[in-house]
Amino acid sequence: MVRSCWKPSVEGEDGDLNGRVDGLLWYKDLGDHLYGEFSMAVIQANSSLEDRCQLESGPFTSNHLGPQGTFIGVYDGHGGSEASQFVADNLFFHLNRFASEKQAMSEDVIKRAFYATEGEFLSVVKKQWLSRPEIASTGTCCLVGIICNDMLYVANAGDSRVVLGREEKATRDMEAIQLSAEHNVNIETVRDELRSKHPYDSQIVVAKHNVWRVKGLIQVSKSIGDAYLKKTEFNREPLPFKYRLPEPMFKPILSCEPSISTHKLEPRDQFLIFASDGLWEHLSNQEAVNIVSNNPRNGIARRLVKAALREAARKREIRFSDLQKIEEGVRRHFHDDITVIVVFLDPKLTHDGHGSLWDLPLSIRGGGSANS
Repeated sequence: MVRSCWKPSVEGEDGDLNGRVDGLLWYKDLGDHLYGEFSMAVIQANSSLEDRCQLESGPFTSNHLGPQGTFIGVYDGHGGSEASQFVADNLFFHLNRFASEKQAMSEDVIKRAFYATEGEFLSVVKKQWLSRPEIASTGTCCLVGIICNDMLYVANAGDSRVVLGREEKATRDMEAIQLSAEHNVNIETVRDELRSKHPYDSQIVVAKHNVWRVKGLIQVSKSIGDAYLKKTEFNREPLPFKYRLPEPMFKPILSCEPSISTHKLEPRDQFLIFASDGLWEHLSNQEAVNIVSNNPRNGIARRLVKAALREAARKREIRFSDLQKIEEGVRRHFHDDITVIVVFLDPKLTHDGHGSLWDLPLSIRGGGSANS
């Protein structure tokens, strides 16, 4: 089992088997999964890195008779890394548990894994509440992709995004297709949905400095964690005053229920780009797809991160080389933590019913220690 946990590799030791670290950047330039190749990269901007990510490939059940495939997770944390780390450590375990019960992958299995992970994390919050009340205000967006046989399942809670690169038959150009629904109240339909669920709360979404926020506090309407906006017991002393609501909370304001969609993969489907919103803040779907389709696979996730950083520098009218010198914390004024996983799809493997046959499962993580 391969595990990469923000650990610098040494030249001559398995190449970048466990990924490499270069300053604030962690990357795994190229690896193999059941259905092709992948590339990963994470860049830190916050004082402590809040993003986590993982790629798992192999059996989804405790025996090899059940489904197998590739699991991709991008967890964009906020208010700290406790929730994103917890999801990285537990979500895939719950997915396997429910897939083992059903001996199959399904939308129900994925949804149950989200709920189980959320429930366990809220139990952690309850245990630590009096000694660490700030843990009630940590949460994470959660984007998951599961490739199983020739099916792709996408589950999302928050505003991370997955984009498919599909080759157009006539022109051979690469088309960008967004596969995930996002839950950010800067999107009008998301605001409308929240208002319909809370018709008696005129302040359910509030615009501050031209940015919409739920209760004036957070931009996403779905997440794992953020206990202070889900349970009344966590929205009172000793929670820091800035997170406390002025009126009682009669029902949860945020939800962990993911939007789930399924897609039958076609031979024209070339690759998937999973990324936290830090990437999409600076690159459009088509720009990202063009970069992947017009460059070598090796190091492509790192190339996408650097393209976003160059655009961030351009917007702030500074040189890219100067941006790279800015330390964590201060760097957050220029860009967010950014996580990118590019998953290439080999049509021969995605359509033969089982992918390649491996002796050992692959497990690789970026964005922090699995033991932290």
